[in-house]
Amino acid sequence: MRFVKMHGIGNDYVFVNCFDHTVSDPAVLAVKVADRHRGVGGDGLILVMPPDNGTGAHVRMRMFNADGSEAEMCGNGIRCVCKLAHDDGLSTASPMNVQTVNGVLALRYTKDRRGKVDRVRVDMGEPLLDPKRIPVKIDNLTRIVNHSTRSLIQWPGTLDTSWIEGSDLDQRMTCVSMGNPHAVFFCGHVDRVPLDTVGPALEHHPVFPNRVNVHFVQVRTPTQVTMRTWERGSGKTQACGTGAAAVCVAGVLTDRTQRRILAHLPGGGLELEWSAQDGHVTMTGPAVEVFRGEWPDEDL
Repeated sequence: MRFVKMHGIGNDYVFVNCFDHTVSDPAVLAVKVADRHRGVGGDGLILVMPPDNGTGAHVRMRMFNADGSEAEMCGNGIRCVCKLAHDDGLSTASPMNVQTVNGVLALRYTKDRRGKVDRVRVDMGEPLLDPKRIPVKIDNLTRIVNHSTRSLIQWPGTLDTSWIEGSDLDQRMTCVSMGNPHAVFFCGHVDRVPLDTVGPALEHHPVFPNRVNVHFVQVRTPTQVTMRTWERGSGKTQACGTGAAAVCVAGVLTDRTQRRILAHLPGGGLELEWSAQDGHVTMTGPAVEVFRGEWPDEDL
């Protein structure tokens, strides 16, 4: 099986062209290829597949986290899907329509001097704010503040909370779905959040029935933020595209940022805008091919 290693600002995945290959058990394969010591290494596995009939899509995307769980959407990954589809001749359509678990998304791209895709703008659609659709169990939260999706969470009793004061954390969270669930927390010092312990505690918190992606955000200006992410099923990642989109929405909902922002993540920057006209969130960023290789047949 031939594969392509790609990343969007450090959020890296192993991609397989399923126009040419069949992967019978992608959940098992994802765990193997994502292993950074015994596999290719990455935050997961993404399959680029023929679309279902009648969808109007040019390609279909399936995304699996490093633990083998299937995710609904990946903002950085879908930009790379566009690049692979274009550069490998699967589709040269612009906009390119990509089928995901959450419907078909339209992507527009620019090309470098070699004619290869280098930057992609994704229409992420409208955010979901209904707690039942995110989903988040409002009844299990300790206190509701202002808005049904902004709440004070009960931290697990085993978790050391001394970091809360040091990071100047606002304990109200803003929950947003961009096709997958996100919990956004704002703080004064994002580098003082112990993400390795807080991230998994929140990912598996009982108020999130489908687990959750966790983001801590420091607002620099009304148009620039710095964020760190604990990604559901993959852990601490260099970037999260859907998470950055959720942060854009959360910033507007809490009157912290404007509708158009630049989000600084450990792997680089993403441009986000939550349109006041149609309610859609758009995300723009790079898509980079790292290398190509072959995976042994016995794992297919």
